[in-house]
Amino acid sequence: MRAPLPAKLEPQLATLASALPRNGDWITETKLDGYRLLARIDKGRVKLFTRNGHDWTAKFPDLAAAIKELPVVSAWLDGEIVVLKDGIPSFSALQNAIDGHNNQDIVFFLFDLMYLDGEDFRKVPVWARRARLATVLENAGELLLFSQDFDAPAAQVFAAAAGLGLEGLVLKRRDAPYESGRTESWLKAKARLRQELVICGMTGRGGKSGEVGSLLLGYYVRDKLHDAGSVGTGWDSKTARDLWKRLIPLEVDAAPFDVQVTKARRWSRRAAGSERWLTPTMVAEVEFAEWTGDGVIRQSSFKGLRLDKPARSVVREGGKTQLPEPSPQLKITHPERVIDASATITKADLVRYYASVAEWMLPHLKDRPVALVRAPEGVAGDLFFQKHAERTAMPGLTAHNRELWPNHPPLLTVDTADALLSAAQMNTIEFHTWNSIVRHLDKPDRVVFDLDPGEGVKWNHVQEAALLVRTLLSELDLEAWLKTSGGKGLHVVVPLTPELNYQTVKSFSQAFVRHLAKAIPERFSAVSGPANRLGKVYVDYLRNGKGQTTAAAFSARARPGMGVSMPVAWEQLADLKSGAQWNVQTAREYLSFQSRDPWADFWSTGQSLSSAIERLP
Repeated sequence: MRAPLPAKLEPQLATLASALPRNGDWITETKLDGYRLLARIDKGRVKLFTRNGHDWTAKFPDLAAAIKELPVVSAWLDGEIVVLKDGIPSFSALQNAIDGHNNQDIVFFLFDLMYLDGEDFRKVPVWARRARLATVLENAGELLLFSQDFDAPAAQVFAAAAGLGLEGLVLKRRDAPYESGRTESWLKAKARLRQELVICGMTGRGGKSGEVGSLLLGYYVRDKLHDAGSVGTGWDSKTARDLWKRLIPLEVDAAPFDVQVTKARRWSRRAAGSERWLTPTMVAEVEFAEWTGDGVIRQSSFKGLRLDKPARSVVREGGKTQLPEPSPQLKITHPERVIDASATITKADLVRYYASVAEWMLPHLKDRPVALVRAPEGVAGDLFFQKHAERTAMPGLTAHNRELWPNHPPLLTVDTADALLSAAQMNTIEFHTWNSIVRHLDKPDRVVFDLDPGEGVKWNHVQEAALLVRTLLSELDLEAWLKTSGGKGLHVVVPLTPELNYQTVKSFSQAFVRHLAKAIPERFSAVSGPANRLGKVYVDYLRNGKGQTTAAAFSARARPGMGVSMPVAWEQLADLKSGAQWNVQTAREYLSFQSRDPWADFWSTGQSLSSAIERLP
């Protein structure tokens, strides 16, 4: 479309992917570890702008000169500047190149063209824009490179990118126009937990001034600054000195965190006066292992300063603003109500969590009678257990005929995403399910061993207990699957062909647990009650009776931190840190980068207990 050259143009931004897209036609590119730049060309005059519109032309004269030589009269180009280290983009090397004015190491990867010689290309599909851009860059030289895409499944490219240590992928709908602002036609899939955080304070190395020992970090939730922990690695002595010189002019008297929302912090355990608080205007890029339940980063490493990003724009990525929204038909009452003060989790956060995991969770719920743990006053208030339909209906839930279980009120099942979210809207935190489905209610299709550690049991003993349970089951020719409980322990689940009644299956599980406790009495207990499992793992077999339930996979737990019950592969057991390793704030981000369901074969594995019952000592 013919149009004048825009004076200004805001970039299109990618939304953090909740999962790699399964449907649609997408272009897959690597996510470059650098600074976003837009280039404007007007009759030989070149301007380079950051994503926030700052003119950085003077910083990169070599790039501007190279762009000036392109065979165009007027254009807008979009891309990312990087420094390659052993063929891989290095953000710290880019930061050093900018700070040291070593611009000859910087290359400009271009991935989009929005305007060219009198034509506005923003409404043109991205595949066509990129084809035209590739033509423009044919003889551009080594400073200007075309960002290639990959003709392979996104999951395959993602695995390769992660293996190479790349930041992740950017996926773009092939037919999408160029739209300024954050959109869902561009997605970013991160192979590593990494994001920008506000620098709120610092300490000196070894308690001394002159070199930064650690940076105290934060992020915004609405207009309040939350503590995100600290980072104390990722720099050398020169960088530590440079950071100190850059940050010390920002020193203020008091911590900038909001006192109403900040809980006990890591920095609070340092020697009094060791913190130097700062005006929160600078932004750091940080890589880390995980978020804790109270919103603090762990095992972090500094990657560089983000001079192109305003501090007020920094929010926790993968948080509620990036999670899929519930159905617009569902009205959430009191969405702002805090249901877990320890982690500042609101009712809206919980509903969004269940919306985001519905696809994974529903196979574990569908057609299976459910008991709901509801918490109208949050996890610190009174909880009540609902096993049957009540007068106050939950839209979407299935209330079954009383004849299904005579002499009991109607059983409930959660068969759709709408039902799941409806229950969450009605203050349901936990979903517990039977060991059978409604079509064969009296014949369980699984047996569950709930490993519940008593007081004084170390986590590695819980891990060993799970392996011992699996080993004994294997000796009985039974395959088992593993999930975290979302609380203190682990669940070992054995799929069954639904052929035996509840009493038989429960008797087997009881005999199995008693055998464990007899064989290794110093580790296992078959008797409930705190006194009987002191220093031991109690393996709860009582959940295998008719009408008994176990927390479903992906269910949140109504306790501080709101851990979730996460299905995992046995190969992951050694790396687990607790039964509540993931919570409603971190589970979705973890799931978004899992290329395979570790329980994929669970549903097709039919096993009989008949032989195992005979062989069990």
